[in-house]
Amino acid sequence: MRQHGGDIEAAAARFGGARGEWLDLSTGINRRPYLLAAVGPEHWRELPTAAASARLVAAARRAYGTDWPILPLAGAQAAIQLLPRLAGAGRAAILGPTYNEYAAAFLSGGWHVERATEPRGLSGSDIAIVVNPNNPDGRRLPPERLSDLADTVGLLVIDESFADPHPELSVVRGAGRANVLVLRSFGKFYGLAGLRLGFAIGAETLLAGLAGLAGPWPVSGPALAVGTAALADDAWRERMIARLAQDAVRLDDMAASAGWRLLGGTALFRLFDVGDAGAVQAMLAGQRIWTRSFDYAPGWLRLGIPGPEPEWRRVGGGPG
Repeated sequence: MRQHGGDIEAAAARFGGARGEWLDLSTGINRRPYLLAAVGPEHWRELPTAAASARLVAAARRAYGTDWPILPLAGAQAAIQLLPRLAGAGRAAILGPTYNEYAAAFLSGGWHVERATEPRGLSGSDIAIVVNPNNPDGRRLPPERLSDLADTVGLLVIDESFADPHPELSVVRGAGRANVLVLRSFGKFYGLAGLRLGFAIGAETLLAGLAGLAGPWPVSGPALAVGTAALADDAWRERMIARLAQDAVRLDDMAASAGWRLLGGTALFRLFDVGDAGAVQAMLAGQRIWTRSFDYAPGWLRLGIPGPEPEWRRVGGGPG
């Protein structure tokens, strides 16, 4: 099974303790979630409507500052699963190391998958994938660099799942391109990953293909309602961007005091070289703090940003 963050039940089974005792910092999901909007009984009882989807798209377009066409889906992961079926199998190149579901999805779809360590290694591919900012190291490519890259590939897929706190990185604020498809996650920045909501943003022809593969009602009625309310809340978004930036620096300072070396990250997670990540992860797990390690980099440990102050006190007693 591929490695991911989360799954506190598995951590508890391995290290002990009840699920409620654990602080999950193994993902990049905001620990200060958006206050859930009221969801009426009609959103549970009735099939999602086209009008509700249109309201969500309008809110997303305004929040992301774009006039590109937008398709709501059940998370960015839903789009990843569909991408290999957009066209006949060819050559997919992935800028890595990065989120491991891309390679898995394209391999299972019969594609030839290549992993590039530099953007120029993507040139000539039928589909190129760039996560920006990247998970897990926070590598960032400016929009103009991505525009140049799009000239060298068939289709450029840009995963902006962690871009909400870094709007300056988003390509959707510029002019749309026929061969660029952007994926956005709702749940990470808004701290509501269980809602399963995300967006594909790109040319109508690309979105039509994805929509046909996704089928009717790809997003639940409650997700449409909550997403619309959250994306329309400009004040909350601006406050949270500022708060996460401050908290990322705070976590870096705590890690430095423990002798950890910052490798990168975003305002939703930080990546450190801790020496022996397995040992440090187990030490923190003994304090019921769950983190993310990587089998291909034995020194790497990724931590999400703690939320309320009691979580910071727990982490402060952890490292070192």
